[in-house]
Amino acid sequence: MGNCHTVGPNEALVVSGGCGDTKTYVVGGWSWAWWLISDIQRITLEIMTLQPKCEDVETAEGVAITVTGVAQVKVMTDTELLGYACEQFLGKTVAEIKSVILQTLEGHLRSILGTLTVEQIYQDRDRFATLVREVASPDVGRMGIEILSFTIKDVYDKVEYLSSLGKTQTAAVQRDADIGVAEAERDAGIKEADCKREMMDIKFLADTKMADSKRELEMQKASFNQEVNTKKAEAELAYVLQAAKEQQKIRLEEIEIEVVQRKKQITIEEKEIVRMDKELIATVKRPAEAEAYKIEQLAEGQKMKKVLTSQAEAEKIRLIGEAEAGSIEAVGKAEAEKMSGLLQTSLIYPSYNLVGHAHL
Repeated sequence: MGNCHTVGPNEALVVSGGCGDTKTYVVGGWSWAWWLISDIQRITLEIMTLQPKCEDVETAEGVAITVTGVAQVKVMTDTELLGYACEQFLGKTVAEIKSVILQTLEGHLRSILGTLTVEQIYQDRDRFATLVREVASPDVGRMGIEILSFTIKDVYDKVEYLSSLGKTQTAAVQRDADIGVAEAERDAGIKEADCKREMMDIKFLADTKMADSKRELEMQKASFNQEVNTKKAEAELAYVLQAAKEQQKIRLEEIEIEVVQRKKQITIEEKEIVRMDKELIATVKRPAEAEAYKIEQLAEGQKMKKVLTSQAEAEKIRLIGEAEAGSIEAVGKAEAEKMSGLLQTSLIYPSYNLVGHAHL
C-alpha cells in the first residue's frame, strides 16, 4: 500500500527507497510513496537571512577591525544542486543549515579582510561585499546554496583608527572642498564673465536681429500700407469711374429720353405747324392768292393791252412805213421806168434833152 504526499512551493520533498533505491525530488507538487519501503524527507527552500560577523580581524596593515554583514541565501532548485543540498543538509533543521552557511561566509570574510587595507574596506564597501560574495559563492554553491545578496552592514575598530581616518579624510575632503570651492568660484567667475560676454553678444545679436526685424516689419508695414492705399485709391478711383460711368449712362438715358421727348415735341410742333399752315392757307393764303391772282390777271390784262396796243401801233407804223416804202418804191420804179424810157429815146434820138426831162 502507498500514500500520496504533497509539498508547497517553498519546500522540497525527497522520496528515497523503493524500487532501485532511487531518490525523487519534488518541488511544489506531489509524489507517491510506499509504506514501510519509501523514506519521505523535506528540506526548506525559503530565503534565509544570515548576519556574518568577524571581530578584531587584522587587515593587511595590521589594524584590527570588526565587520558585520547581511547575507540572503537559499537552497537552489536545480535537480543536481538540490541533490548536493540534500546530501549536506537533509535531516537538519533550518538553524543548523544557517549555522553551516554562516561559518562558511565568516571564514571567507575573515580571509578577505586580511588582504585589504582599512581604507579599501571603509571607502569601498560595495566592492568589498562583491569580493566576499564572489569568493564564497563557489564553496556554498557546492553545498547547493545560492547567495542572493551580501552587503556590509558595519565596520568599526577599538583604537579609533577609522575615526582618525575619517577625520583625516574629512580634513582632506574639507581641504579639497575648499580648493574645489575656490576653483569653482574662480571657474564660476570666469564662466560668469564668459556668460556675461556671451550674453552681451547674444543680446547684441538679439537687439540687432530685433532692430532688423523691426525695420523689416516697418518696411513691410509701409509696403503693406502703400499697397493698401494704392488698392484703396484704385478702389476709390474705380468707384468714382464706375459712378461716373453710371452717371454718364443715366445722363445718356436722360438725353435719350429728352431726345425722344424733343422728337415727340417736334412732331407735335410740326403737326401743329402743318395744322396752322393749313389754317393759314385756308384763312389767309388762299384769299391772298386769289386776290394776287386777280391782281396778276388784271396786270396781265393791262400788260397784254399795252403790248397789243404797242403791237398795233408798231404794226400800224410798219404798215404805214411799208405803204410809204411801197409808194416810194412805186415812184422810184416809175421814175426808173421813165428814165429808162427817156434813155432809150435819147439813144434813139441823140438830140433829145435828157436833163430837162430828168428834172421834169
